[in-house]
Amino acid sequence: MTSANLIDINGHELALDKDGYLLNLADWDEHVATFLASQEEITLGPGHWEVINLLRNFYNRHQMSPPNRALVNLVKRDLGIDKGKSIYLMKLFSGSPAKTASKISGLPKPENCL
Repeated sequence: MTSANLIDINGHELALDKDGYLLNLADWDEHVATFLASQEEITLGPGHWEVINLLRNFYNRHQMSPPNRALVNLVKRDLGIDKGKSIYLMKLFSGSPAKTASKISGLPKPENCL
């Protein structure tokens, strides 16, 4: 069995994997997103929520989290060319934008991301 890290958010105990991703995707809500973002030293604003909602919709359709290049293309297609740039996403989500945004969105780690 995989060892899990447990967190408490508003009296609900949630399990995270060793990398900080939710083990049960159904546990996600805006409070969880805010907590996970704070763990990455990110304060969520409107730009973050646009990407989070886009990622969650993408996941619901395709049952996967997109890696960085696919995320950039998805954002470009759905949110516009100004936002569909790596530099924009790196400003919002530190490190690897696809990994960080997926984690905050309550989704699994994107494939092809180490």
